[in-house]
Amino acid sequence: MMDERLESLIYLLQRNAIADPRVLAAMRDIPRDFFIEAANLKPLAYADEALPIECGQTISQPYIVAYMTERLNVQRKHDVLEIGTGSGYQTAILSRLARHVYTIEIHEELHRLAVGRFKALGLDNITALCGDGSKGWPEHRLFDRILVTAGVSAAPPDLVGQLGPCGAMVIPLGKTSSQRIALVARAETRVDYQSLIPVRFVPLL
Repeated sequence: MMDERLESLIYLLQRNAIADPRVLAAMRDIPRDFFIEAANLKPLAYADEALPIECGQTISQPYIVAYMTERLNVQRKHDVLEIGTGSGYQTAILSRLARHVYTIEIHEELHRLAVGRFKALGLDNITALCGDGSKGWPEHRLFDRILVTAGVSAAPPDLVGQLGPCGAMVIPLGKTSSQRIALVARAETRVDYQSLIPVRFVPLL
């Protein structure tokens, strides 16, 4: 039954122009229901909708996970910084594509649950911290890709500053009622912004 629901979801993603075979393969490989604790919500794991999780947060709609991942264009050689681990589902998807994923979550409970899930699934290319993600990774370093899974009015300067040469960041920008996904790309001495689709994310804390 789950296979049927998963294949229906993959078909829906393809119908909605998610075309990268690596992203689709990652969505197939990572069991979304494993990242949902509430038993009454597990049957909805493969519906294309956001669902509530602990600490008043959400696990993002699968289409948005796939869309943001595809726009980030993660390659196997890349180190990725994720701001907002949440349930860990998006982190796990990224781990299938990147060399290593560094992820920060401000809520201790979410951090603890996500780390347990990573271990249970054998995802050994993830380093997870509990802390303030708006400041970026605590140790000064550059990342090939950055993904932010919470909304902000403007891209935090500390995150932009951790973009490496030719680096890219996908981030929801704007007020909660009028957010849009933005692609932030570093090109030599400048940083370019491209506005993409409208979304609604919880605010970055």
